[in-house]
Amino acid sequence: MSSVLPITNRQQLLRETKDYLLIALGMIMYAVGWTVFLLPNNLPSGAVPGIASVVYWATGFPVQYTYLIINFALLLLALKILGLKFCLKTIFAVGVLTFATPVLQHFISGSLISDQPFMACVLGASFCGGGIGVAFSANGSTGGTDIIAAIINKYRDITLGRVILICDVIIISSSYFVLHDWEKVVYGYVVLFISSFVLDQVVNSARQSVQFFIISRKYDEIGKRINKDLHRGVTFIDGVGCYTNNNVKMMFVLAKKRESNTIFRLIKDIDPNAFVSQSAVIGVFGEGFDKIKVK
Repeated sequence: MSSVLPITNRQQLLRETKDYLLIALGMIMYAVGWTVFLLPNNLPSGAVPGIASVVYWATGFPVQYTYLIINFALLLLALKILGLKFCLKTIFAVGVLTFATPVLQHFISGSLISDQPFMACVLGASFCGGGIGVAFSANGSTGGTDIIAAIINKYRDITLGRVILICDVIIISSSYFVLHDWEKVVYGYVVLFISSFVLDQVVNSARQSVQFFIISRKYDEIGKRINKDLHRGVTFIDGVGCYTNNNVKMMFVLAKKRESNTIFRLIKDIDPNAFVSQSAVIGVFGEGFDKIKVK
């Protein structure tokens, strides 16, 4: 037993380290989109950064401080509902974004795209949405309405991007009272839609799963290779061919979409004449996939 525990702990440490690195990358991406493209062009965004932007335009109060204060209150709520592990990663994400924002503002004064607001809108929203998506994929959050979205997503099968979209419309609309420019507000809606779309693409691409039905005389060898090489379960199902009336073994396999090519290569190497059916599935819950979410 003592020889197994160090390996498990090592694997857990590597997973946690990878998560924190991905969260840091996501926050840097978000900081680039927010402070380099959106904020200098007076383009409103959603969530707590959107509120911080409005406060900054109205009073000149640094955005990082507003962002930090509001998230402190929301983290108290998250601590009770989502648990300490989620909060630790969220605190880390908030800290990275709070630190990265003034650094980027210091080294990059003004906007890289000052005379093309739509291009700044698209690039800023893409960086922000991608950053949030990377953080969520690593079980983290940027805080703010992301915390609300994570709470709802914990109990309901609603996409994260849709929840954030609903939460942030009011924030962007309120920027009119400071900017007094409906064109900027419209750009804010564009930022919101693009960032929500990119967020869903990043998160869902990491979770897409497929199922295989495989009929082959070499079912035992193929099943063992899938177990060994991909660490995926294989279920054997007894069947009878209608035309030949012969008994057959059918394999049922669930895997991540990115593992499809490996499975096809493996099958082709063992039995090129195997019959294979592949289809996409909406969701897979259980060991090795997503956790079952119930109220």
